[in-house]
Amino acid sequence: MKISLADLTARHPTARRGAPDALRRLTLAIDSGEQLAVIGPSGAGKTTLLEVLACARPPAAGEFKLNDQAPWRLARRALQRLRGQLILVPQVPPLPPRQRVVTAVLAGRLPQWSLWRALRSLAYPVDIPAADEALEAFELSDKLFERVDRLSGGERQRVGLARALVSPAQLWLVDEPLSALDPARAQRAVSALVQQARARGVTLVATLHQVDVALAHFPRILGLRDGQLMFDLPASEVTPDKLAQLYAAHEHELRGAPPADEPPAPAPPVVMQCR
Repeated sequence: MKISLADLTARHPTARRGAPDALRRLTLAIDSGEQLAVIGPSGAGKTTLLEVLACARPPAAGEFKLNDQAPWRLARRALQRLRGQLILVPQVPPLPPRQRVVTAVLAGRLPQWSLWRALRSLAYPVDIPAADEALEAFELSDKLFERVDRLSGGERQRVGLARALVSPAQLWLVDEPLSALDPARAQRAVSALVQQARARGVTLVATLHQVDVALAHFPRILGLRDGQLMFDLPASEVTPDKLAQLYAAHEHELRGAPPADEPPAPAPPVVMQCR
């Protein structure tokens, strides 16, 4: 799916009067089948950008097009069909706690299912092999019939990624998918995500705090700061100087460490047991 932004401005609906825009005059073009990562300090506008691309937040000004269509000028039914061609994977996937993992993954198929088929799949999942294959890509096939509320935070994030793999979407929008994963598993998860997107010709836009992971796996990197595009470069051209400018006053995020003025976490209490 092709994406085009021209002088786009977006605001948070709850922003106070006079507060700066979340995105400011952003101009960007993404070709169908590209995979790119968006990096930048907290509050840069990364999540807002994904919400705009997902047709979940209308821009306040400027132009936004998907496949040469302006979503917010379409009739309601046409807009729904367009939304069915993309999937937004939030940082904390909204998974019903008592639902089985297989059902949560197959929910990615809902845009192409009739109401009857969707209800039938709640009782008996209609394509178990597809869910199993998607989970295997993220080392979760052993959780196929587990309940969601028995998963760790990192496992839930990977279930959200597996949902994208079974969906009919041609645009994957993934928001901070690694926050609950250890470094080794994060590398493998992103590698699988990018490889699957490339093999299917899917456009992938992912926001990441882990700069090293973004540079290692994505061919194109966008640097956002204060709602503005600081750079749009091949990963090989993102230099330490450019990263230092992007994360100025937020060096702890670039290092993956807590802020210098943040107090250390208190030690857990010692529990004494008498026998």
